[in-house]
Amino acid sequence: MGSVSQWAKDTFGELTCKLADIIPTCLISAHDRARDCHEAVRTQTLEAYGNGLYAAQYEVLAEGLTPYGEPLLLRGRKVMLVKGRLLYPLCYAKRDVPVTAVRLRSSYGLRAELIRELAPTPMQQELELGLDELRGSKTIPEILKHPGVEGLVLLPYACSMQRGVMRAEWGTAELPHGSRELIWHGHDPLWP
Repeated sequence: MGSVSQWAKDTFGELTCKLADIIPTCLISAHDRARDCHEAVRTQTLEAYGNGLYAAQYEVLAEGLTPYGEPLLLRGRKVMLVKGRLLYPLCYAKRDVPVTAVRLRSSYGLRAELIRELAPTPMQQELELGLDELRGSKTIPEILKHPGVEGLVLLPYACSMQRGVMRAEWGTAELPHGSRELIWHGHDPLWP
């Protein structure tokens, strides 16, 4: 692991270096489990790999980060709360592209809503149209009500079955309503 940024130190304090070592190791382990699943099933499609990676990323991160945080359930998946921040994995590409290329598959749903609800203060305020009642969270209220949740740290990574984890970072981003493109407030490489 290389140097860590001031943002990471301010966010995670004395745990920063440990987390920066553990998180990429967990993501690599999740990939290995998903690849093993695909090989065991022996299908021609990557369905087993993709579903395996999705499930394994949460489980392996929860196992690796348990000594440093609290597991919270989000739709049956454990997400870790460390120093007031939910750590949320996000496999954003199957090829080695920068994290700034992240584009969610959809502008709505769990991921989009989680990012919007727990994002840092937007860099540019949205035009107020009086639609707040239409934007209330319907899928993640249990997380939002937890008293320890102060924000969200995304763990974006690029990964494919053939090449494994090619890039892993952490950072904070906002997602404007109706958009699929993240606006990064800051992101740092975890590996390589």
